[in-house]
Amino acid sequence: MRVADPRPTSAALRRRLPGARVLRDGTVLYWWVEILAILIFYLVYSRIRNANGNDPTAAFDHARQIIDWQRSLGIYHEQTLQSWALHFRPLIVFCNYWYGSMHFVVTIGVMVFLYRKWSDDYPTWRNTLGIATAIALIGFTLYPLMPPRLLPAHFGFDPLTHYTTFWTISGVKSISNQYAAMPSVHCEWALWCACALVPRLRRTWAKWLAGIYPAVTVTAIVLTANHYFLDAVAGFAVLGVAALLARAFTRAGRGSTPATVDFSSPSAGNGTGAEEEPQSLR
Repeated sequence: MRVADPRPTSAALRRRLPGARVLRDGTVLYWWVEILAILIFYLVYSRIRNANGNDPTAAFDHARQIIDWQRSLGIYHEQTLQSWALHFRPLIVFCNYWYGSMHFVVTIGVMVFLYRKWSDDYPTWRNTLGIATAIALIGFTLYPLMPPRLLPAHFGFDPLTHYTTFWTISGVKSISNQYAAMPSVHCEWALWCACALVPRLRRTWAKWLAGIYPAVTVTAIVLTANHYFLDAVAGFAVLGVAALLARAFTRAGRGSTPATVDFSSPSAGNGTGAEEEPQSLR
């Protein structure tokens, strides 16, 4: 006869708090703790990010360096693409709003989806996103980069100031680091969303939408002159590094099920008669 160990475990005690979600290894998550932690992380991220936007000379030098690298690679086409897109006002307006809003909306939506539907996978994906964003801060600090829209007029880019959105209002710009471009966090987060969603969505059309999301984001950052192609490449590379680190260090949700005691076993009571936790407790 197998029965659960009557002694209260730390996980059982923690389940008494509201909003508990127990993972397969016994780790307990709370949605309100997750929200609070994410808000604190983002506030710290924003504070550090915006504290390093005061070196336009270095940012301009790095922009010329990026342009030179892209020319040598044959991929410096941002100005040509934007000039073509300016003939299609709806496209530019769409990209401008996409750049300013989907970055947050889709990422938050994916985090909620993972937490609710794939709770055991959530800690690894949450940590991947956090590590990638933290690595981006290193790039912003060590390599301030002037985006194409802020380059002098002879470079030929349109800053799109006449296509006003919330994110282009001067007041918002004044409190945001305009040189935080390398790597592109937009592209980091977009690829994160796609990688998290595609294997977990059931419908083919939904998988396709998730799969093309990073490509649409790259298009938006280029046509709005907010980033260079190499910013996107760096963002994707940083996400890859973050995924490896998160996979190596995250344990929550990936362990075996907590032990129960089999009192019919001769070894019961000495810690060697572990059995799987009942499904109802997961």
